Amino acid sequence: MNSISANLNLMIKACEKASKILIRDFGEIEKLQVSKKGPSDFVTNSDLKTEKIIIEELTKGRPDYSIISEENGVKNNKDNKNTWIIDPIDGTVNFLHGIPHFATSIALKHNDEIISGLIFDPIKDEMFYAEKDNGAFLNNKRIRVSKKNNIEECLFATSGLIEKKMEFSYRKSGSAALDMAYIACGRYDGYFQKNLHLWDIAAGLILVKEAGGITNKIDLGNHDDLKIIATSPNINEKLMDKLSNF
Repeated sequence: MNSISANLNLMIKACEKASKILIRDFGEIEKLQVSKKGPSDFVTNSDLKTEKIIIEELTKGRPDYSIISEENGVKNNKDNKNTWIIDPIDGTVNFLHGIPHFATSIALKHNDEIISGLIFDPIKDEMFYAEKDNGAFLNNKRIRVSKKNNIEECLFATSGLIEKKMEFSYRKSGSAALDMAYIACGRYDGYFQKNLHLWDIAAGLILVKEAGGITNKIDLGNHDDLKIIATSPNINEKLMDKLSNF
C-alpha cells in the first residue's frame, strides 16, 4: 500500500469493519425492516448499524473530531476544525432492491477543505481513496480521470429527474458516491446532479480532484440542496456548454 496518513488508515479500518454488516445484510435483504424516510429514500436497520460502527471506530481514534452523518446529523465536538462526513450506504434504494451497486463514503473536512476521502464498494471489493496532494487510488493503484476529448464518445452519470433531453450519453446508477469514484478512475467522463447532500459527494470531491478532475465550487458549510458538476479537464467546457441551463 502507498503511504497513507493515520486518519485515512482509521477510515479504512472503520469502513472494513462496517462492510461486514453490509455484506451479511445484503445477502438477507428480505429480512430487513424498512421504514419510510422520504420520497424514494429509505432508512434500514443496516444503514443505522453501519453508521453506528463507523462512528464508534472513528471516535476511538479521534474522540474530539466533530461528525456530520446521514442518519444522526451534526455532532459538534471539542475539535470543530476537523469533521468526519459519513454516508453509511450511498445507494440505499439499490441495496433494498438487491441491486449490488452501493457504497460507504467517509470524508474528513479540515476547516473549509476536504483533505481525505474514502468510498468503498463492499460487493465488488473496490476501495477508492484520496488525500490532499497525494493522488487518488483504487485498491492501492493510482487512478486518473478520462482523457477523452470528444463528447460524443463520453458517458456521463446523473440521477433524479432530467428536465430536458440531453445531447449526450448518460446513465443513472443510483449512487452519487460511486458516480464520483467512477469519474476519478475514468469509467465515467462526468457527473451532474442537483439536490444532493454533503455526505453524498464529500469523499468524491477529493477523489475527483486528486485524480486530475474538475468540480464546481461547493460550499461545505451547506449540507443540503447542493449541485455538482464534475468532469475530466478535457471535457469540462463542452459539458458546461451542454448544461447551460442546469
